[in-house]
Amino acid sequence: MVPAVARVKRRRQETADVWTLDLDPPEGVGTFAPGQFNMLYVLGVGEVPISMSGDPEKGRFTHTVRAVGAVSEALAGLKRGSTVGLRGPFGSAWPLQEVAGKDVIVMAGGIGLAPLKPLLYRLFANPENYGRISVLYGTRSPADVLYGRELERWRDKTGAAIEITVDHATGEWHGPVGVVTNLLSPNLFDPDNAIAFICGPEVMMRFSVSSLMDLGLPGESIHISMERNMKCAVGHCGHCQFGPTFICKDGPVFRYDRLRDLLSVREL
Repeated sequence: MVPAVARVKRRRQETADVWTLDLDPPEGVGTFAPGQFNMLYVLGVGEVPISMSGDPEKGRFTHTVRAVGAVSEALAGLKRGSTVGLRGPFGSAWPLQEVAGKDVIVMAGGIGLAPLKPLLYRLFANPENYGRISVLYGTRSPADVLYGRELERWRDKTGAAIEITVDHATGEWHGPVGVVTNLLSPNLFDPDNAIAFICGPEVMMRFSVSSLMDLGLPGESIHISMERNMKCAVGHCGHCQFGPTFICKDGPVFRYDRLRDLLSVREL
């Protein structure tokens, strides 16, 4: 429960309200698995859970932060050399051990691409180990697209199907406009040999799951990342309790069929 001290190695702006911080991990803190998160603490302000968004094979802890509250604004404003409290890594991971030889569908909404990015690093490090890889990403506007250059580089290098759609287009945008589920096609995967990973707003995840299942993908082949109400990261405070589960301790990554009934309960 006591934060260790990490130092900001690099800070870069992604969009108008999103920044990425590279942290040198504290001494004694090991690596992480794709899908896990850290608790980041700004002295005198507070602590928030932030997913890992870097390559697990690198030596730094990378976090992409949207400045939407007091703590996240303070984090986004940290300069190179600043210190930040860190607890973690915590939580479950994307099940990479189940992916070999299968078609992979990665669906992201908005800042939800950040928790999926470590998974993408691992997939594109050895794309020959998998079937077809499809990355379907939806965001508000062209100005809100995260990691655009990396997505283009992965598409050019691997030939993967990487598609981006926006809710509202500008005159310079020539790509798809609409919700991310519009990008789904039965030609992208074999439902009998595929696995899907989804992260984004819960309404986006519900519609994405529904669309995938309409195309024949079973619920046990769909994994989602839930990041609601996490406060302590160890299941002690109870803020993130979701039925019999605790998002911080039992998640944030869950197989969809484990949460199907809970997600159908209004206002839970």
